[in-house]
Amino acid sequence: MSGKRQTSKLKKRSVLLGVGFDGKDGHTRITKGENFYIFGGSKRTHETMQEKTAKFNEQLKRRRKKLKDITSEEFYEIADRVGLEVPKEARR
Repeated sequence: MSGKRQTSKLKKRSVLLGVGFDGKDGHTRITKGENFYIFGGSKRTHETMQEKTAKFNEQLKRRRKKLKDITSEEFYEIADRVGLEVPKEARR
């Protein structure tokens, strides 16, 4: 090495994260996509998270935007439209 400290460049990413806690059947469910990660949950919960993520991404596509490019207001508007539960305390 040249003695220079190598720094890694971290990419800034925006992702949707879904976590289900009701999985009691022993299955490990993980789904990932370009802008989302979904972990856990019962079969029904995991499928619901997948559906809502797909609907969210359809809304982004209609707006011709990527997740990283939308405002907080747009995020909450889309979340409401597709039925995502976002606590009121999280909305700024």
